[in-house]
Amino acid sequence: MKKLLLTALLLGSTSALADVNVGVIVSATGPGASLGIPEKNAVALLPKTIGGQKVNYIVLDDGSDPTVTVSNANKLIQDSKVDVIIGASLSTTAMALLDPVSAAKVPNITLAPNDSLISPMDAKRHWVFKMPQSDSLLAVATVDYMAKKGIKTLGFIGFNDAYGENWINQLKPLTAAKGIKIVATERYARSDTSVTGQALKVAAAKPDAVIVAASGVPATLPMKALRERGYTGPLYAVAGAANSDFLRVGGKDVEGVTLATGPVVVAGQLPDVYPSKKVGVALTKMYEDKYGAGSMNAFAAHVWDAGLMLQKAVPLALKKAKPGTPEFRSALRDSLEGLKNVIGTHGVFNMSATNHNGMDQRARVLVEVQGGDWKFVAR
Repeated sequence: MKKLLLTALLLGSTSALADVNVGVIVSATGPGASLGIPEKNAVALLPKTIGGQKVNYIVLDDGSDPTVTVSNANKLIQDSKVDVIIGASLSTTAMALLDPVSAAKVPNITLAPNDSLISPMDAKRHWVFKMPQSDSLLAVATVDYMAKKGIKTLGFIGFNDAYGENWINQLKPLTAAKGIKIVATERYARSDTSVTGQALKVAAAKPDAVIVAASGVPATLPMKALRERGYTGPLYAVAGAANSDFLRVGGKDVEGVTLATGPVVVAGQLPDVYPSKKVGVALTKMYEDKYGAGSMNAFAAHVWDAGLMLQKAVPLALKKAKPGTPEFRSALRDSLEGLKNVIGTHGVFNMSATNHNGMDQRARVLVEVQGGDWKFVAR
């Protein structure tokens, strides 16, 4: 009789649970808008219930400004009592989230790629989980491909922030190991409207190829400047450039650009051996049915993958605590950390206490701009 009474009480408490509140911070305006807009769009596709509980998504724009990111986080934590925060879009804004989410002990599923967001693991990073592939994983594929193409000298133009710094640090040891010499290194700001000086200096070094470590539309600036000044060598980009705005703005100047990115970018072109192909094709159809043909991109997919993680983790956390409580947030963090073999659009996630990304070589492909679109070229 006592057992039946306890079961009835548990069922009753479950039905009375508060909604699950999910905060979302993206750069829908500012230099990061070509990433943040599709991320914001993808939120509308996320499930409205998980584990039988209603889910509310509160979306805020940080304007690509880390100071606003922190303000938004505090607002979501203090006013909206969120159980988890998805975001932010950029490495700079995502780094700004470390302090507020760890202080409040709110899980953070970041949309930025910088490895330093989750490594080395410490008290702050204990609360952060990363959806994008690690830059280190993509850098290895990029440099290997360069070596196969016979590249011996390389020029580098990147953002003058954590994103660009992370990429040059990834490239230096990898290129050295492959016998590729970096002969020119230049930086520019996300908000710059001209990089003529940087392009001239890199072109003067006469590298076999140039890589631009930048994201979104700003990544087209150095490429246009190089082409306008007669540089004809191969151009490489990084995953942050993998969206339709980069193609649209870059036009003929980005034809032939090669980069390593997530498989979702070319989901329909992938061999069936990719476990994420089916998920990526399904999301592409869903997203483009809502937002138009050709609108799907890697950044929307990061938000979708965050949603997949929550669909797995929230039901586990609900068994331990009620939403809106410190106990639920802690249980949700623990549940995210324990997820294994979650097949997302970008790859397969295997989380652990020391790795809050958990992706492997299945999370990367080499693509090239051909005829104004992304084409799969190598695994």
